[in-house]
Amino acid sequence: MSFVLYTHDGWGRVPVGEFATLAEARNAFETLVNDPWYRADGGVRGLELVETGPADQARRIDWLAFS
Repeated sequence: MSFVLYTHDGWGRVPVGEFATLAEARNAFETLVNDPWYRADGGVRGLELVETGPADQARRIDWLAFS
């Protein structure tokens, strides 16, 4: 099991990083949520935190859409 952070933009979903623990993944998620560049860019539309499991099973843990 691992945790993957994705950005969403006009081209689709892009992996930003993979983390071994939920705490590390949440820290990275919060850092990007509060990053002024991500908020002002306009191209990045959202962030998604996903828990991956066996056989490519995934579960969304958190999501944020930039307005």
